[in-house]
Order: sequence, then C-alpha cells, then structure tokens
Amino acid sequence: MKRKWMIGFISILVLLTLSACFPGGSESTTRVAGFFTGVWHGWIAPLSLILSAFNSSIRVYEVNNVGWWYDFGFYMAIISGFGGLSLFRRKKKS
Repeated sequence: MKRKWMIGFISILVLLTLSACFPGGSESTTRVAGFFTGVWHGWIAPLSLILSAFNSSIRVYEVNNVGWWYDFGFYMAIISGFGGLSLFRRKKKS
C-alpha cells in the first residue's frame, strides 16, 4: 500500500512540474520560445493536447516564438517521438 501512495505522489509531482512548462496563450510575452523550447513542447505535445481539453490556458503550440527555429525543434521532437515507436515493432520474417 505504501508503494502505491509513493508512485501516486511521484506521478502528481512530475505532472505538476511539467505543467509549468506547457505552452501558454499569446498573452505570455515575457520570453520568446526558441529551438530547445520547441523540442520540449514537441515532446510533451500529446500530454498538452489532452490537458488542453480541460484547461483553456494550456496550448499545444507556443504562439510567442522565434519562428523557423521553434518550428524546426517542435516538429523534430514530434517526428522523432512517433517515429521512434517503429523501433519497437517486430519485423515480419520472409
């Protein structure tokens, strides 16, 4: 029972930590998102998509970004994340 509580506590702690790094709305103009922020937002995009259904301040994509470099990092993370799943598929033997 103690182990379940510990896993639950750690899961909530990780979720709260990650929630500070979600893309915000266009009103957040304090920092412009760059390449590495785009990579991070690409990695957490599936979680951002799910949570944006419940919280309107969470976005999947940062509006306030530097342009091409943010886009490149975002799409590179999306493609590598979903493309990496193919490494775990079994190949058919001919």
